[in-house]
Amino acid sequence: MTGDEMTRAGRQAQRERLPPAFALCARAWSRQIRGVRLPPQPLLSLALVLLAPLCHANDLLDRFGVVLIKPSSTSIYIGTVSMTMPPFVRRDSVYSSTYFARVFPYFFYNESGRISIVIPDRDLKTIEEGGAIDFKGSALSDAGEKRRVEGRATPTGPSGGRIRVRVFVTRRIALTYETTYELRGPVAKAPAVTPR
Repeated sequence: MTGDEMTRAGRQAQRERLPPAFALCARAWSRQIRGVRLPPQPLLSLALVLLAPLCHANDLLDRFGVVLIKPSSTSIYIGTVSMTMPPFVRRDSVYSSTYFARVFPYFFYNESGRISIVIPDRDLKTIEEGGAIDFKGSALSDAGEKRRVEGRATPTGPSGGRIRVRVFVTRRIALTYETTYELRGPVAKAPAVTPR
């Protein structure tokens, strides 16, 4: 036997004498190196962290999905006008609802129709921070008469506040209503209808 053969034989004998816990295996190193490579979880975590503000923005806007305006009235010459509106529902920065204006004692001036108010996302964030906003909109009576609507909303708490609405009956004459609003949360989704 040459010296190289003896060295190889000696190494082989040493490997056989080692306990199994200390077995030498060259392939195990490649698995360990693969384990050190960057797994996709940190990249996924980074993506979630970057997208979290966008998800929070949608949650914030969901709070403002439905707004309830309390009924109110204003005085006119020898009478009152009471305004009643079901909850306003927000779709694409526009709150829409119907209205009914009851004129007492001049019942023949009663009016009903649709009303819409434009409030962009940035204004909702201002309300969320406690600031007041001005808004504009329009109303269309069932008889086809258009009315200009302006107002100011001032939060008094996290889920409500005061609102002042001016409805222009003519170019110069406006009825002013002062009342309160209450946030009712996200728009309820219609239940899925299953055909029979």
